[in-house]
Amino acid sequence: MAVGTVARAGRVLLVVWFLLPLVPILLWSVANQWRFPALSPSEWGLTGLRSALSAGAVDAFATSAILGVSVAGLATPAGALAARGLVLHRVHFRGPAAALLLAPLAFPPFAVAMGLDVLILRAGIPNLIGAVLILTVVAIPYTTYIMRVGFGAYDIRYEEEARTLGASHWVVFWQVQIPLLAPAIATAGFLAFLVGWTDYIVTLLVGGGRLVSVPVLVGAFASGSGNQPVVAALSVAAIAPPLVLLLLLWRLRGRRAP
Repeated sequence: MAVGTVARAGRVLLVVWFLLPLVPILLWSVANQWRFPALSPSEWGLTGLRSALSAGAVDAFATSAILGVSVAGLATPAGALAARGLVLHRVHFRGPAAALLLAPLAFPPFAVAMGLDVLILRAGIPNLIGAVLILTVVAIPYTTYIMRVGFGAYDIRYEEEARTLGASHWVVFWQVQIPLLAPAIATAGFLAFLVGWTDYIVTLLVGGGRLVSVPVLVGAFASGSGNQPVVAALSVAAIAPPLVLLLLLWRLRGRRAP
């Protein structure tokens, strides 16, 4: 069998592996009733979607979007600055500095949140801002790692040549650094967005039940019985934004591939 055929078969199996678990969720999202042992829903409908909308799904999606975009907006430049310092500049105690940046990966997010939620409450910080700050700390190790890879392939001689030709710091940043690092920045931003979009524990602990995101709403419905259509409708809708971003990221990398 040709190598190309094996590669295509492997890709097809990989796609099936990821999509197969989504089939029951897709069916449940458009089912009013689906009783065992039937292989398909006995009654089709959008009861789950209507129940999700009446339970505040729009507000939950807005909260998750704010968390994801805010975490990406803070963690991506922070990770880029840290990675640039570690890769392109002389840093004293480089090993301990890198270990300190990656330390949040060694601790469960709920442990960090349980230690900081009391401090956030006493300081009078709003729940949403507190959740964004903690999730940004959680996301920075991921963005730092991705940007370290990006700066590892970055040729600093391009920006040195631009400065030699008289380019300002802004021109070098916007017309040299951003284009060369765009794939790494997009990947880091995507991972940071996922940290904010998918978080459950930190949002629940810091929000104290008043900050309702999509995962919190899904968890509330999933804890009861007979709510499968609502859980499925919310889950399908929650997949859409990360999937769209992933396709955009894929297209960006495809355009830059030689």
